[in-house]
Amino acid sequence: MVDFGGWDMPVQYSGVIDEHNTIRKGVGLFDVSHMGEIEIRGPEAFALVDYATTNAPARLATGQAQYSALVYEHGGFVDDILVHKVAGDHYFLCVNASNQEKDFEHIRSLNRWQAEIEFASPRYAQIAVQGPRGLETLQKLTPVALAPIRYYHFTDGEVAGAAARIARTGYTGEDGFEIYVAPGEAPRIWAALLDAGTEFGIKPCGLGARNTLRLEAKMALYGHEIDASVTPWEADLAWIVKLDKGDFLGRAALVKQKEAGIRRKLIGFEMRGRGIGRDGYEVQVDGLAAGWVTSGGPAPTLGKNIGLCYLPVEQAEIGRVIHVVVRGQPVEAVTVPTPFYKRAK
Repeated sequence: MVDFGGWDMPVQYSGVIDEHNTIRKGVGLFDVSHMGEIEIRGPEAFALVDYATTNAPARLATGQAQYSALVYEHGGFVDDILVHKVAGDHYFLCVNASNQEKDFEHIRSLNRWQAEIEFASPRYAQIAVQGPRGLETLQKLTPVALAPIRYYHFTDGEVAGAAARIARTGYTGEDGFEIYVAPGEAPRIWAALLDAGTEFGIKPCGLGARNTLRLEAKMALYGHEIDASVTPWEADLAWIVKLDKGDFLGRAALVKQKEAGIRRKLIGFEMRGRGIGRDGYEVQVDGLAAGWVTSGGPAPTLGKNIGLCYLPVEQAEIGRVIHVVVRGQPVEAVTVPTPFYKRAK
């Protein structure tokens, strides 16, 4: 157990590699109740969400979610978030645990519309059912037909007799669902899911496997790939910025940076030499310090040691030989395309 965003969180149950492989091949369960929830309601809820986020909520159908960002006026990340459209006047945001109070105050500071913002985290626990057998496991406990729910869509229904928001989302690179329930119902539903998935070899999974899974899928982690000093252009997240949607906070700065050109860029690498490029390690190009590792570690699915790092944009090209300084010694690595892992459709 470790402290994570003020929560006591399990790093592992049966072992990181075992849990990682369980998700890739079968089904695993994460208690992610530490995540934050913010609800925005009112006749002008859309206007507030549209101004506060970089993506285009206008493109959302009711029952659809999108990956997006809150950024400051200078274009750096406040947080990366999921925006769910519950109705035309109701949006449900899932935000990072360590940022939830900051995100709430940030959005509230922008509100000049007829919209009410609720810090809803105390009303929700969140359980993630992830892996190729996740649908079969969850289907045993809900009358909601899960197969028709498309990726990044959601519906409100019941799980194990309790009201639940069921979203086909996740942070693992696999198919699966994230369910939002009342905290008092969560322990019972957790136990019911473990029972329902017994025939598929379900296991509870901790932060260790959550990190190796998301790294293989190249999913950003706040405080590592992204923070207030990093913009979406630099983080290789241009696809969540819609400059054509109209004004939003940070747009002017992002336009200016795009026109001037970025100076650094996030890129993936594989270790060639013996060693693991851990978070924060120096990256060298031609013997000179050039950047740093944002996330790194073993990739159990690939049987390699991988990582993400920032490099000057002119050096952030696929196939470049770099060196990661491991315990004072430069160890050879090479930049590679990402994501490192992509599940078969």
